[in-house]
Parts: sequence; structure tokens; C-alpha cells
Amino acid sequence: MKKTLTIALAALLLTACANNEEKLKQRAEELCRHIPDHELREEARDYMTADFYAVLDTMFNHLPEFEAMDHEWLYYFVTGNGGTMADYTVTSVEPTDEDHAVATICVRQKWEDGSFDSTTDIEEHKLYMERVEGQWLMSDFDGHKADCIRHIAINHREEAVRDAISDYLVTEIGEHYLKGEICIPMQIMVHEEDGLFMGDFWVFWYTPSGDTLKCVSGGNHSGCMTLSKDGGKYRVTSFNQTVDGAGNDASARRIFGDYYDIYQNIRSNERLREAVRQGQLSYYVKRHNLPYRYYQDYGWPAVEIER
Repeated sequence: MKKTLTIALAALLLTACANNEEKLKQRAEELCRHIPDHELREEARDYMTADFYAVLDTMFNHLPEFEAMDHEWLYYFVTGNGGTMADYTVTSVEPTDEDHAVATICVRQKWEDGSFDSTTDIEEHKLYMERVEGQWLMSDFDGHKADCIRHIAINHREEAVRDAISDYLVTEIGEHYLKGEICIPMQIMVHEEDGLFMGDFWVFWYTPSGDTLKCVSGGNHSGCMTLSKDGGKYRVTSFNQTVDGAGNDASARRIFGDYYDIYQNIRSNERLREAVRQGQLSYYVKRHNLPYRYYQDYGWPAVEIER
């Protein structure tokens, strides 16, 4: 009798484990539908842990787009930029403790009409799950949470450096120009090393007219800035800039050294400079929630600012 009870209990435990694994697989399949791909949907918030959603929200919605696009995995988690959709199959779910599990999923690409792309391989990915208040949620995907945290930290540092350089250009350099109402500098970095920031820097003063920022003055101040961190905030401590006139090229060669050719390629590429100017104007307008839609240099047509 005792042996029969033991066998029956073992059978019940096996059945319970099988049922639990099946429920985890079903939940993992549900979570797969909320893996970010080209966008982070708002409804995904209910299927992710709060910290995972927060870092993805920062990446997708609160960093400049040109920053995120430098790292394509941020937008193309599984499909790439090829016009296909991901078809998910959960092959297994392994609990690591009572509140954590790792699902192995296979991803195959299919076209929008539902047919499969036979030229692509089936890829294996890891979906991490965490039980929060009795509900299994997505807590990570292929280690992207750590990637996001690192990238956010890098971006915040770069933003702090850009802000310090912009503040210097406005207060120290822009002070000597004919002033408008808003000074919005432009910077293209050439090289950074040990607190030295080489770049092609510009100052522009604008006066708003309706929805247009009209440029009233501006000029170039290329060179190398030295930055230090004081109380958690960066500031420019010195600026070695190129000279005007006949000595310009010689001073640029001395300041930029091994990076002179890179600087010269940037300096001579007007289309690149205007593209960067447009992008940085767009970022400034969005960041400060300003209503301007165009900017205009004297004697030139107005140019749209992307919103």
C-alpha cells in the first residue's frame, strides 16, 4: 500500500511539473508578442518588469534617434531592417529559481503575407522571465538590458559633454557676435582623448519670426577644447582654436595633428555640416519644446526643422 502511494505521489508530481512547464511555455509564447521590433509598444509595459521597460523606453523614446540608430539592435531586436516579421517558437523553458526562468525561443523570418523567407536561418534567442506579484513578465532579452544601460550611460556622458561645450560656445564665444534672441551652437566632434575634444564648432544667433528661426549672425571656431569634471558637471577649462586668415591651415595642422585629414574632410563638406546643423537644431527645438518649424539664413530659403 505504501509503495502504491509513493508511486501515485511521484506521478502527481511529474504531472504537476509537466503542467507547470506547459504554462510557462504558454506564457513565454504570449510574452514573445511584446518583444520590441522597430518600436516599443505602450501595451508592452504590462508584460515587462518595470526596470526592463524603463531602459527600453529610454532607448526607444527618450534618446536622440541618430544615437540609437548607430546601434541597430536597439530597433531591430530580431528581424533586422529587411521588411520581414518574426515568427516565434518556444522550444523550452528552464526555471532557475522559484521566480525566474529562461525561455529558449527559435525565430524564423516570414513575409508580410505570412509566407516564410527560405533564405534566412532559424535563430535561437533567450527570453528571461521573472515572476512579479504572481505574474510572469519579460525581464530581459538576449542580455539587451545590460546593453541598454551601458549605452544610456555613454549617451548621458556625451550629452553632458555636448552641453558643456555648447554653454562655452554661447557664453564665451557667442558673446562677441551680433546677438539675436537664441544662440544655438553646432558641433561636429573629430576626436576625443584624455579630456581633449577636437571638433568643428560653430556659433549661430537666431531671432524668431513666427515659426521661423532667422539667423542674424554666426561663425566657425574649430579647435581643441579641454574639459574637466567639477562636482559631477563638465566644464571647458581651455580652448585652443584655429586662427583666421593666412595662418588658418598651419594652426589646424598643429592642433589636430594626426586627425587633421578627418577635420579637413568635415570642414570641406558643406552638405555634412548642414545635415548636422539641421539635426542639432531639431534636437534643441524638441528638447526645449519650442514651436519653431524652420530656420533661415539671410538671402537663402527657409529650411524645415524635423519634428
